Amino acid sequence: MPAEASAATPTPTPAISTPEPFRTFVEDNLDALAAHPDRELLVHEDQRLTAGQFRSLVHRMAHALTALGVMRGTTVTLLSGNLPETIAARYAANLVGCRVNHLYNKLSADVQAAIVEDVETRVLIVDPRYADRAAELVDSAPVPHVLVLGEAKRELGQDLLALAAEQSDEPFASRAQPDDICTIRHTGGTTGHPKGIVTTFEQVNRMRRMVTQVRPAEGELPRQLACTTLAHAAGMLADVVIQTGGCVVLLDDFDAGEVLATIERERITHLFLLPPLVYQLLDHPDSERRDLSSLRGLTYGGCQASPARIADAVRRFGPVLVQFYGQNEAGGISVLTADDHTSDRPERLRSAGKVLPGVEIAIRDTDGKDLPLGELGEICVRSEGTMAGYWKQPELTAEVLRDGWLHTGDIGFLDEENYITVVDRLKDMIVVVGGHVYTTELEDLLNSHPKVLQSAVFGVRDADRMEQVHAAVVPAPGVTVEPEELRAAVRAQRGAMYEPAHITFVDALPLTDAGKPDKKLLRQRAEEQA
Repeated sequence: MPAEASAATPTPTPAISTPEPFRTFVEDNLDALAAHPDRELLVHEDQRLTAGQFRSLVHRMAHALTALGVMRGTTVTLLSGNLPETIAARYAANLVGCRVNHLYNKLSADVQAAIVEDVETRVLIVDPRYADRAAELVDSAPVPHVLVLGEAKRELGQDLLALAAEQSDEPFASRAQPDDICTIRHTGGTTGHPKGIVTTFEQVNRMRRMVTQVRPAEGELPRQLACTTLAHAAGMLADVVIQTGGCVVLLDDFDAGEVLATIERERITHLFLLPPLVYQLLDHPDSERRDLSSLRGLTYGGCQASPARIADAVRRFGPVLVQFYGQNEAGGISVLTADDHTSDRPERLRSAGKVLPGVEIAIRDTDGKDLPLGELGEICVRSEGTMAGYWKQPELTAEVLRDGWLHTGDIGFLDEENYITVVDRLKDMIVVVGGHVYTTELEDLLNSHPKVLQSAVFGVRDADRMEQVHAAVVPAPGVTVEPEELRAAVRAQRGAMYEPAHITFVDALPLTDAGKPDKKLLRQRAEEQA
């Protein structure tokens, strides 16, 4: 071939693929809302917000925040109850590229103030109902901007809703980058000072891909009831429902009678509760007379459940119970489906379900050695849902995150069918003469006694620094039970090692803001009495 002919032959230009721009879950959710702007999205008392109204409010809030000089990377802390505006403020702050920290409302003022200061809060967004507490916080931990979700009963800061009303609802282009911090989510503080769990925007996207979406029946959109704090699981579940085109009904707090009435009135299809709240729902007299036929999924998790009580709940509410096991640090780990709850294998109720796709599990001993199936050890997890680390605590992060594996602090075992059983928390396990007492096993045993409604087991050190087994017991209604009767039952079934040294009878177990039995408070009370 002549040289000039060869030179004239065009050389193909390789195709250059342009990476798609990063999108946050907030953008995806807001785009989903744009398709059906008139659909009811959020309900709180007499307020009913449509998808279009919520979308407009989020964009207006984002414009208002930037008008105040709030920039990407700023920490925005929420002190708020379950208001539609709470979710809107979180979305708006994330659009700006801010990291959001949502305080548990029932923490003490000094703990809240320490968190506000620790996470470098620059904007405090306040529910008007918490104005007095907010004033107390900013006295201890001043912040540049205090914004109120409406008019407060005292002079506190600017009204964010009024500021937003002055802004355009033109879509606000997200400023968040994949590795920016999306949330700093604190533990409930039941085992010490709350730790800030850091999650990036990219990690949130990965977790959303892992979590099974709420799948409505044909022609039916999910109606989720949020009756526990939006700072915990209820907030994450609200995000899922918003994306699927459903509706979230908000209650300010958990009250069993009100929850049952709301399920009937609002035709609720899904709700999430911690096990102690499931028991309260089960024990309420209205649970037998309310129309709960709309329920499709009653998901529970967050702490250990009593198999006996969950079996009672299945009989009462039908085949709708689903257990979800996860941690803020680890993301989702396993699910015990509704079919597992109604199978002919009742022992399944003692497990936390089958490990989720995309999640790796290792059971390890104290030396970090992997243990075979069926053996007890620490549950270690590796997945896309694993946290980035603890806020400003590199030593603690390095302690629990090793080579990509999250050491959960939970003790359990894995079986040959990939079902995981959680036996206890390492910090809750009680070391006694002769071995270990697993608190959940003792709680299961006490809860199965016909005269016991609920129990919480914890260890308290005596004057010789030896741990003593303590149990706080809620008796069944209308019965009298003596400590020795329960001790005898424990001795007969588990031996003297499991026998509680101290049994205290209480009307109800104290719960954390998230709804878990507050063993820290129970332990403190027992130490004071001792």
